Amino acid sequence: MSTAGIVRYHLAKEVTLPLMLAADSARRSLRRATRPKRTPPDWAGPPLACADRLRTIMARHYLLARHAAGAMPIAWVTSGAPVEILRAMGFYTVYPENHGALCGARMAGLDMSAPAENAGFSQDLCSYARIDLGLSLGARSPIGPLPRPDVLVCSTNICQTVLYWYKQLSHRYGVPLVLFDTPFVADELDEGTLAYMVGQLEALIPRLEPIAGKAFNARTFESYLLRAQRTSLMWGEVLASMTTRPAPMTIFDAFAHMAPVVSLRGLPVSERYYELLLKELRARVASGIAAVKGERHRLLWDNIAVWFKLGDFIRLFSQNGCVFVAATYTNAWAETVHYLDPAKPLESVARTYSLVILNRDLKHRMELMERMIRSYCVDGVLFHSTRSCKPYSVGQYDIQRALSRKCNVKAVLIDADTTDPRSYAEGPTRTRLEAFIESLDAGTSTQGAA
Repeated sequence: MSTAGIVRYHLAKEVTLPLMLAADSARRSLRRATRPKRTPPDWAGPPLACADRLRTIMARHYLLARHAAGAMPIAWVTSGAPVEILRAMGFYTVYPENHGALCGARMAGLDMSAPAENAGFSQDLCSYARIDLGLSLGARSPIGPLPRPDVLVCSTNICQTVLYWYKQLSHRYGVPLVLFDTPFVADELDEGTLAYMVGQLEALIPRLEPIAGKAFNARTFESYLLRAQRTSLMWGEVLASMTTRPAPMTIFDAFAHMAPVVSLRGLPVSERYYELLLKELRARVASGIAAVKGERHRLLWDNIAVWFKLGDFIRLFSQNGCVFVAATYTNAWAETVHYLDPAKPLESVARTYSLVILNRDLKHRMELMERMIRSYCVDGVLFHSTRSCKPYSVGQYDIQRALSRKCNVKAVLIDADTTDPRSYAEGPTRTRLEAFIESLDAGTSTQGAA
């Protein structure tokens, strides 16, 4: 790290970026004021006021990342890595998976993946990985370049693909890879596995200290741990707001508003953001403000979002009174937060990060979905079988049949991808979804007749 780099970073943080973001906000306000007013759809409730704040926070995060080089060490991390340890040592963290989702939402998945596929990486590989590898091979990101990493931190609690993906990045960027291996948990987490993970965390710290240029401080670590816990608990409350009827937001909103809990967990900006969002949602609940007018059917989404089709899905379901009020995906960042314990920091981190949905057996996933169906009064489930994430998609047909029988819910499964439109068949999928909605309506009519 250099004095000049630190000065540049703080100048950007305190002067340049606030001016840029203020100018961008003014331009957006001017466009809104001069643009002909469009009549909102009959089904649409008012948009969340927090959306502009979210846009500013995430833009600031990625813009600051470009100025972080030379001012602080930069770590690229997987979404399930114990980021609190990195924060305690002053790392600026970047999440390639979050970047991949942003690229998918901006319809840039194909262009970003092309260099990786041209280099021999299969289309069957996770499209987040292909986007990230494409970036390392010269693809241009729609949100600008990411800073070069000083270290890669990978946790296998979401899949094994991330390990091989990060090995490729380690080779291409010539930087060390640090692994936190989380053995798959079948039924219960045993003491031997827990001790193995705690030992890894203890060994991880001295590996990171030379890269960080500073010693690990346990008290600082615990402060980040507590803030991450408060943030994740508030995220859980944000999701729980959708147990009310009508729901004040939808899972399609949550797909966007989860960005801070994923990428900025443990930082004050993330905690403050969810305080603001939660306040807005509680006010909407108190006033009976619905995200979708005429709410008739409450649905559960399984798996990652189809980022490039969100707009179409919002219109199709909302105009038919269907509201997605729960998702296994968004729930992942609230599901295990209760395990965090500052009195046993490393042990609690091992529990928290190893007991997430993708590192558990199908029995756990089935029981989790049953609880969500009851808590959110769900009457339909959409399973997204994504080509990009086979660990998340395995077992969905069995779970679909079991939930339909045990919970008396309608269910549909669609084949798609998180960011790659080549894996999505518009006509057949649309027909399947329309038939699913008709079955929900038919079920409602039958109950009314009874």
